[in-house]
Amino acid sequence: MASAKETPGTNEQVPVDVEAIIIGAGIGGLRSLWELRSRGISSKVLEKGSNVGGTWYWNRYPGARTDSESWVYCYSFDKDLLQEWDWKERFPTQSEVQAYLEHVADRHDMRKDIEFGVTVKSAIFDENSNVWTVTTDAGATYTSRYVVAATGQLGIQHLPVEGVENFKGIAYHSSSWPKEPVSFEGKKVAVIGTGATGIQIIPLVAQEAGTLTVFQRTPNFVMPARNYALTDTHRAAIKRDYDDVWAKVSEQPFGMAFDPVNRVLGDTEPASRNQVLEAGWEAGGFRYVFETFDDLLTDEECNAAASEFVRNKIRAIVKDPATAELLCPTDHPVGGKRVPLGHFYYETFNRDNVSLVDVNANPIERFTENGLMTANGELEFDVVIIATGFDAVSGALTHMDVRGRQGLSMKERWADGAESFMGVMVDGFPNFFTILGPQGPFSNNPPVIEHQAEWVGKVITYCEQQDMAAEVSTETVKSWYRTAKEAFDSTVLAAGEQAHSWYLGANIPGKAHRILYWFGGSPAYNDMLDRTEEAGFHLIGARQAAPVA
Repeated sequence: MASAKETPGTNEQVPVDVEAIIIGAGIGGLRSLWELRSRGISSKVLEKGSNVGGTWYWNRYPGARTDSESWVYCYSFDKDLLQEWDWKERFPTQSEVQAYLEHVADRHDMRKDIEFGVTVKSAIFDENSNVWTVTTDAGATYTSRYVVAATGQLGIQHLPVEGVENFKGIAYHSSSWPKEPVSFEGKKVAVIGTGATGIQIIPLVAQEAGTLTVFQRTPNFVMPARNYALTDTHRAAIKRDYDDVWAKVSEQPFGMAFDPVNRVLGDTEPASRNQVLEAGWEAGGFRYVFETFDDLLTDEECNAAASEFVRNKIRAIVKDPATAELLCPTDHPVGGKRVPLGHFYYETFNRDNVSLVDVNANPIERFTENGLMTANGELEFDVVIIATGFDAVSGALTHMDVRGRQGLSMKERWADGAESFMGVMVDGFPNFFTILGPQGPFSNNPPVIEHQAEWVGKVITYCEQQDMAAEVSTETVKSWYRTAKEAFDSTVLAAGEQAHSWYLGANIPGKAHRILYWFGGSPAYNDMLDRTEEAGFHLIGARQAAPVA
């Protein structure tokens, strides 16, 4: 417990319930709880769900699994757990990741500091006492000196089709999937959306449904996952070499345990370029993007070759030429949108019970009692699966009433586009931290989360020792955004800005377009974040107040 501290200019002692409130019990929330507790900072986690897991608790849809390899989609802070936990597959399923996070919570006795079934309605800062008051939808209130928003990047559903309440069949959103099994046997099923989620759902539902109609707005470059079960021998090798694995993760731009290829297109003989791309395609996962050519995301000629290679793969896999062309992306380069992994995705469109609808040519107008009304007429369905994405990265905090200095809301602060300092702090919101906030790294998330949680822990420890409040200036936030924009503009990714890319905010009507990620690589990001420690964490010397009651 912290000692009593006075409100600036008074002798009043303002008690708080706990030193830090953490919102969310997913990967970010659990890691933040461990970090703060290890530093003697009393903490409480408020979680909407009935269990830990975050996105892995809510997204129970068919086919849900990671796109990062299991042995790096985990925590690195517990070395014993790395040796004890046995991953079953290269890309673990939702249930396996959920089981892992439950095990972490139990192993470190975290549940005693988590309140489940609690939806945070607001977080309000009192400038006189430097105290945050967090209120739930049930009316309960909690006070703290610090708030850590580990609210996740993909929690606020986006539903662009109106009238779902009129549908007499069954509609499921991918992020609020029922816990009990869902049967599609013999049913007429529709899937709206072909982003990463829809791409995972479609192959499995197709095997069971009577008919499956896929509604696509923007086709994606889908990489073959090449998933496989891990053997004891494979697991033993990973555990033996884990220090080397994490060293690779720390050096690889996107936080993967990939080897550098030290090869660019211009230095490669034209006759061998296709062979390089073929090897990346066969390796599966993100290796096509990161283990073929180092300039795939920065050089237009290289990216054009890599993009056309994938389009030709689609044309070779999908038997119907018209369907194949609809599945070929032409309005953005490979990497211009988040690249999903497919588990026999393109092959699914060769099934007789699967059809593809291009909503650019035949838009969905609304739900009806019997199905969906399109520009070409009504289509009847028994089940509609909504996989239309999320108000990503910033949505959780703009849908919550978060108010900082002078009553400024996060929604108002981000009205012209979400901005933060390195994804961890927002100007005007003292002692308020975000995990995976705007302009944090576009990368394998667990290593990013660990680095950010450690940084937040150091800042809070410093604040307690120096009797100061953590606050970042507007100019610092603006400067970081400019740096992130420069990094983005140095890549070919900007070509995806008109392709409804959610990491640009372009998938949400009316949402101001801002680059929501740092695309300059995790190693550079980590170095820059670490340097803020040497500079005093960009702190402003406002005295703390709020002894723990």
